[in-house]
Amino acid sequence: MSRPVPEPTALSRPFWAAAAEGRLVLPECADCGLRFFVPEPVCPRCLGRNWDWVPSAGTGTVYSVTVVHRAPGPGFEVPFALAIVDLDDGVPMLSHVVGCPVDEVVIGLPVRVDFRPLTEELTLPYFVPR
Repeated sequence: MSRPVPEPTALSRPFWAAAAEGRLVLPECADCGLRFFVPEPVCPRCLGRNWDWVPSAGTGTVYSVTVVHRAPGPGFEVPFALAIVDLDDGVPMLSHVVGCPVDEVVIGLPVRVDFRPLTEELTLPYFVPR
């Protein structure tokens, strides 16, 4: 059985399209300037609806990490490092950190985004040490 695949929605479709092109984008409110993730119908700070997708540098630092030893479902290879990455853009993002042994993923580790296809239609943003 294969791993579950995220279902793009009207709100998230631009994120997935950018990921397929190897670009990380984030919602940014034109009214108050807040960058945030995940996309919401309104800005979480000012409740404005005037936001758009903007490019992210895709670099950051591991803020928190846990090593998952028991697969949350079919299709996941364990162990894997699941981390909250504080992007240099000021936005936290939950993702896997790959490209090194899981015991080397520690708080404060500098990382950069790395896109990997999950299916022919969907590419996921992972993070690797930089």
